[in-house]
Amino acid sequence: MSDNSAVIRAEGVSRVYRSGEVEVPALKSIDLTIVRGEFTAIAGPSGSGKTTLLNIISGLDAPTSGRVLLAGRPISGMSGSELSDFRRDHIGFIFQSYNLIPVLKVRENIEYVMLLQGVSERERRGRVAEILKEVDLEGMEERRPAQLSGGQQQRVAVARAMVSQPDLVLADEPTANLDSATGCGLLDMMRELNEKRGMTFVFSSHDQRIMDRAKRLVTLRDGEIVEDEAR
Repeated sequence: MSDNSAVIRAEGVSRVYRSGEVEVPALKSIDLTIVRGEFTAIAGPSGSGKTTLLNIISGLDAPTSGRVLLAGRPISGMSGSELSDFRRDHIGFIFQSYNLIPVLKVRENIEYVMLLQGVSERERRGRVAEILKEVDLEGMEERRPAQLSGGQQQRVAVARAMVSQPDLVLADEPTANLDSATGCGLLDMMRELNEKRGMTFVFSSHDQRIMDRAKRLVTLRDGEIVEDEAR
């Protein structure tokens, strides 16, 4: 595997939380490489460490030991502002609670990251129009989040995560607040976008629907990888 193909490389990553005198190991010496274009689910029971691993991969949390490289750069040593800018330019996030800005219209929510990146208005509008077609939200660009169903809001979140063309899209329990049919439709759409655009997706979830659709399933238990299966 060449370095150019690795979007994420976690090397000996451990995370220990302290509560008073008690140490609670959340991750234990994790080695994990995610290759460009993967559609990977990190699964495991509650408390297995999957959300902690996702947070460390994204730089939202720091490992107690070990390091993470994203797009070939170690993120652990970056300053707060440097890391924030790096996340903005390289990672798209999808959360179970959508995290849309309620006062902004659909179009404005989707183009928000590109605005921070300094993308021209013409380029922003073109990308938004294209992604709205792909997530089946054409004609809804002037609506606000409160005027959308849960499934539609999550589609906006997917569009926002992908439109800035990041190296990596991280999704933490993206179907948790959706009914079965809506969740399956959303996952099928993300897999189609993954295959069409070659964008890298990593999910943290215990949702069987996500595990069934993943091309690679990494299973955690008690902070350790117990299985890593290509599908």
